[in-house]
Amino acid sequence: MESAVTRGVGPPDGGYGWFIVLATFLVFGLTFGVIKSFGVFYVEIHRYFATTATGTSWITSISIATVHIGAPVGAAMSACVGHRAVVMLGGLLSSVGMVAGAYAQNLLQLYITVGFLTGFGYALTWTPTVAMLGCYFEKRRPMANALASAGECIITFLFTPFFQLLVDEYSWRGAMLVLGAVQLNLCVCGALLRPLSNLAEKHPTEGDRLEEMSQTHMDPERANIRSQSLRSKVLHYVDYTLIANPHFMLYSMFGVFAALGFFAPALFLVPYARSQGIEEYQAAALMSISAALDLSGRLLFGWVANLRLVQTIHQLTVTVILLGVVLLLCPLASTFTQLAAFSASYGLVFGATVSIHITVLAEVVGVSRLGSALGFFMLIRSSGGLLGPPIAGFFIDKMGNYSTGFLMAGVALILSALFLLLLHHMTRRGRDTQLQAKGSSSAAEKNNEDPE
Repeated sequence: MESAVTRGVGPPDGGYGWFIVLATFLVFGLTFGVIKSFGVFYVEIHRYFATTATGTSWITSISIATVHIGAPVGAAMSACVGHRAVVMLGGLLSSVGMVAGAYAQNLLQLYITVGFLTGFGYALTWTPTVAMLGCYFEKRRPMANALASAGECIITFLFTPFFQLLVDEYSWRGAMLVLGAVQLNLCVCGALLRPLSNLAEKHPTEGDRLEEMSQTHMDPERANIRSQSLRSKVLHYVDYTLIANPHFMLYSMFGVFAALGFFAPALFLVPYARSQGIEEYQAAALMSISAALDLSGRLLFGWVANLRLVQTIHQLTVTVILLGVVLLLCPLASTFTQLAAFSASYGLVFGATVSIHITVLAEVVGVSRLGSALGFFMLIRSSGGLLGPPIAGFFIDKMGNYSTGFLMAGVALILSALFLLLLHHMTRRGRDTQLQAKGSSSAAEKNNEDPE
């Protein structure tokens, strides 16, 4: 049974919240950090099964899409049975999926195990953990999100050469077995998620239900109250009214196009370097360089966002456009030095982007709806995560060059920035309308007070 701790009305912005940051740090690393490091496995699996770039990329894309599609399930389950139990279950599923994938005999089995089962485990761990982090922090939320998401960079930095070493020593199957064991640490992350409040929901007994039903038949007004209560409970678990929120839907469309470009570069960077004649450990080192600068970008620009010098949506728009431009320049790099410079630039701007996109989502919908908003945002964004790597793989197969995958990702990211510009315009117009209405109301009240 989860122990609760009594806090003040507002988020503590510290205290045990730093343990929540630590748990979220590890969850980011053991989920999206592993996905970003999977390029090492991609090369070996592509060679072992002698398949196309598109076919191999489906493993990662199915995993990414399942994380997104399963996010609302994770949010609803955590609201129902608690964050801790859901995250620990997700950690167990992630481990089982990776271990089962080590024994796969064809790509279809890898799609089911590493793609679907591990991806669903990631969904059950990531969404509740990030939602709880948002509950523990308010004033320091941008910095807390930046520190937590840094786990993705640090573990990518460490795991990419580690995976290459495991593959060389034990083959890709043995490396997956080790990775499955490592991912059991997600269960430890779940154990750290102590609930913020000791206010527990009151679960009615069978007698209470019978009494309520008898009173409902006697009093239509009570039936209406019961209906409103049921609706409130449903909204507590899954806030479906977000779909009717135009600001949220615009931000979700940004997420779809951004997801088309977010995941393909990390998957294809190592294969692209190998195709340019870079030896395997140098190719793996490119991901470590990217991860190191990714960490710097998250911390630096998370700190900048925390200062509130500019609106976070402005900061996000600029970094997304810069990220797209960097990806469009990738085909110009062919030597290790040039690819290292590209990896550093890509990592820095990528870190600047992801350090604040959750903060912007919280500003769009409000903290009270962040749990459901994260679930729906991930669900809608899943189409981009599912199609991004295979579309890039399709262009690679047709053109015979890995650089075309980076061009596709760059174009998708620049298009995603258009939705951020539309969102900012809609928000500013709504604010101006409210100010005009408030000014008109004040003028009318003043005229009413003045008899002349």
